[in-house]
Amino acid sequence: MAMAGCSLVSTFPLKLKPLKTKTSSSNLFHPELAFVTSHLSGIKISYHPSPMPLLAPSPKFLPLQPLARRVCPFTGKKANKANKVSFSNHKTKKLQFVNLQYKRIWWEAGKRYVKLRLSTKALKTIEKNGLDAVAKKAGIDLRKK
Repeated sequence: MAMAGCSLVSTFPLKLKPLKTKTSSSNLFHPELAFVTSHLSGIKISYHPSPMPLLAPSPKFLPLQPLARRVCPFTGKKANKANKVSFSNHKTKKLQFVNLQYKRIWWEAGKRYVKLRLSTKALKTIEKNGLDAVAKKAGIDLRKK
């Protein structure tokens, strides 16, 4: 029986030895505690031989920080795959990324600044049409940010 998350216990078959308790009449096995002996290092580890492990299992999904993707949320522009052509006409693959900028833009309806990561094309469009109109067209809710 291997315990999840414990580096001292090997995955090989283990020898289980119940813990003996002293009583007045004779030595009896204590039903709640036992020892596990590792075949690799010979270390004795006490554990509770219940069906539920004492150590919490490692979570399958760790909480991740949101990644700053290289995509403009307003225009949908993203990296373009292209060939880099040398003088000898040798072609190698490369990515042409979008010119994304972090900008603080005044949001008139919310009466506050909104920090956004936009492409320069989106900045020009916001200057021309306004932040509310461009956000509505892109389906972005500015109240969340």
